[in-house]
Amino acid sequence: MDNVAGQEQQQRPLFGGAFSAFLPPGSLDVSELRQVPDNQEVFVHPSTDQSIIVELLEYQAGVPDEAAIRYHFDDVVGSSGAAEVLSQELLVPHLLALEGCSSAWHLTACQLIAKFNEEAKNEVRLHLALLRLPQYGTDVLLTFNDPTHIHPLSSSAVRGTEVPAPSPPPWTAQHFHTFVCSLRLLDPGIFG
Repeated sequence: MDNVAGQEQQQRPLFGGAFSAFLPPGSLDVSELRQVPDNQEVFVHPSTDQSIIVELLEYQAGVPDEAAIRYHFDDVVGSSGAAEVLSQELLVPHLLALEGCSSAWHLTACQLIAKFNEEAKNEVRLHLALLRLPQYGTDVLLTFNDPTHIHPLSSSAVRGTEVPAPSPPPWTAQHFHTFVCSLRLLDPGIFG
């Protein structure tokens, strides 16, 4: 697919092959490292704190399309830290590979959040995309967590003088956009 920053994105199966999408270069499947809830797929960058999360959530029929992404954003942010919405926009449906999507939205925000139970807070740019599938009773929420400033006292701060192993460059908003636009439903049986 797109060749972003000189690295080609690879199409990967999601949710046991029920979906597929083009993931950013070097994506590591977190389910190979730890338990991940059945309604989520989580991928991390090999050398940054960046992550991409795909969640299959209950369709919020009582929430209008234009308010649904904010509804899910408020749920994601919860009590975990101060956040500011920077932008919200409608995604053009014909650019999406996901057929049957009734409405699609993108939200960008900035959040100060601590890892684990640390005092030190890192600044993270959040990119969320919401793809609504009312016919399956599902809202698909895609989240790109992109740290923009790591507090020196955070466990994420680089320590020591080790030479890092070669790694792909950090992911970009364009990588996330390609991921969102490439998401395909291959097996509707996932919805029961």
